[in-house]
Amino acid sequence: MTGIHEPGDPTDPVPGTCSATRRTTGSWSGGYQSEVTVTNTGDVPMLGWMVDWTLPAGQKVDSLWSGNATYDGQDVMVHNAGWNGALAPGQSATFGYVVTGSGGDSTTGLPCRVG
Repeated sequence: MTGIHEPGDPTDPVPGTCSATRRTTGSWSGGYQSEVTVTNTGDVPMLGWMVDWTLPAGQKVDSLWSGNATYDGQDVMVHNAGWNGALAPGQSATFGYVVTGSGGDSTTGLPCRVG
């Protein structure tokens, strides 16, 4: 089996884990602003992270900072910026965004993935 790399090989890097928590920092008629904190909850350094969620119909991200976003309809996917992806265990990074549209902030859990 020389030269074959089996899944689960002990030389594979251990995948890290992260969490993402969101808090609304301001709201007004027709929109709101939120901040998301991404934390390395694992015990190995991570080189990058990704957080995604789905906005309610009629809402859209108007601006976003400290991250790189892609949009597919109401789905939002945010990758770390070039300067805030590498997090040691226990370290955090934040990004923020402004949403326009009615209905307020109904986003619940935000899944976070290392990548």
